[in-house]
Amino acid sequence: MRRIWYSYFPEEMGIDYRQTEAQSLQQLAANQQPNKLTWLGHASFLLQLDGQNILTDPHLTDWAGPVTGLGPERYTPPGIRIENLPPINVIVISHNHFDHLSKQTLEQIPDKSAIKVVVPLGMKPFFADIGYSQITELDWHQSVEVDSLKLTAVPAIHHSGRGLFDKDAVLWAGWVIKSSDRTVFFAGDTAYAQSTFAEIGKQYGPFDTALVPIGAYVPHELFKDNHLTPRQAVQLGKDIQATNVVAMHWGTFNLSDEPPSEPPRLFKQAGAELGYSDDAVWVMKIGETRSLAKPQAIRIANDP
Repeated sequence: MRRIWYSYFPEEMGIDYRQTEAQSLQQLAANQQPNKLTWLGHASFLLQLDGQNILTDPHLTDWAGPVTGLGPERYTPPGIRIENLPPINVIVISHNHFDHLSKQTLEQIPDKSAIKVVVPLGMKPFFADIGYSQITELDWHQSVEVDSLKLTAVPAIHHSGRGLFDKDAVLWAGWVIKSSDRTVFFAGDTAYAQSTFAEIGKQYGPFDTALVPIGAYVPHELFKDNHLTPRQAVQLGKDIQATNVVAMHWGTFNLSDEPPSEPPRLFKQAGAELGYSDDAVWVMKIGETRSLAKPQAIRIANDP
């Protein structure tokens, strides 16, 4: 039976991984860098590049299920609530699982007609039905330009579905997000395949920053074909030639059996073992903002 980790307080989990929304808003406002990243929780980031406010897989409400009270309950509040986000220009979606595609969240985001939505094939009707109008569907390796940004869908090892009869009816994807001088990889949800990610690195890399999922991997037999372990998440970053790797997909929903404190610890450990410097392996607090400063050099040790 799955352990009910969300009954624990963060300090009982042995890790300090959140801050108050007031702290988060103050930190975001104080950071005047044009390129920055705010972790909102799970796979939801506010990514700010070239003056554009981009949301990835926005889930900022309480339940990862079809209705309130059904599905995993959020045990850590979102870093910034919907009503306190800056105006959103772009929404990027990796796939339609309930912990990544929240209808309730998306319905509450204001100014839908002004937001450009970029999704994998088959997901346009979902957004059109709730009031979005600027929607682009992409197959793997297809791209769209949004002002100075270029977004490209790339392969991921996962699946899709929100009910009993729609398994794999729509596509899933990772994303290459390229601005005038930054290249960011958003993995969405994926298992590991060295050939897949080495090819992404060869074709689209190197990357300044990779947002990689590190949680929901125990029991391994259940999750190994769809999710990464923390070590595989670091290896993915190395495969795609990412200078910095950023942890996501942990500390928010009770999806699996590993303790909440384990994924970030193993992620940092794997970073050191695989040749990353400590400051290149980011374990952010929910609500934390960091600058996406242009790296001076790839901080990955050469393979022996």
